[in-house]
Amino acid sequence: MTSLPHRILQALDRFNAAHPWDHNAHYHRWILRQSPRRFGSALDVGCGTGDLARLLATRADEVHGVDSDPVIVSWARRLTPDATAASFAVADAPTELPAGPYDVITCVATLHHLPFPEALDTFRRHLAPGGTLIVVGLYRPRTATDHLLGATAVPLNAATGWLKNKGRSTAPPTSMTTRTRPADMPFSDITEAARTVLPGARLRRRLFWRYTLTWRCP
Repeated sequence: MTSLPHRILQALDRFNAAHPWDHNAHYHRWILRQSPRRFGSALDVGCGTGDLARLLATRADEVHGVDSDPVIVSWARRLTPDATAASFAVADAPTELPAGPYDVITCVATLHHLPFPEALDTFRRHLAPGGTLIVVGLYRPRTATDHLLGATAVPLNAATGWLKNKGRSTAPPTSMTTRTRPADMPFSDITEAARTVLPGARLRRRLFWRYTLTWRCP
């Protein structure tokens, strides 16, 4: 017989599947607040359907979005009006990033797909002096704090999905059709490795199973 907690979790999974919302897009406005009011160039690594790149283009002279998935890059191009200062290309990070330097580099829900120290080092080398690296990433829960924050997010996640979809069942947005995988690094390891490559980097656990990293290039 299925236990009551297991049945509750199954019901919650069904509810969330019927009322999906993009956890990564939730942080796009926060990313914009970490960026200068106006800047020259930006690189969005793992751009997906291009939502963040188009948002950055409201402040930047040019934005380059890259993703390893040709299908999702095609979507990004189709969804981007011709007058938008954003372009998209298929490229594998960190080895095939277009040459910088960039004033802003963003990377959302992508870094756990990449070799962590090597990717951060590449981002560092592609930043212009005074440039800003902004990461929203995933981590593997390990500590009591991690699990408490995750538990806090569970009801908020369901409530947010309900409100964003106005109580209606709906299909996931196109931005949620990209390839996913679970994170394998705990937050403590991420923090240690990041500050080795990027001295002075600021990292913080966030709601909805995310962390943020910001770093200013000297």
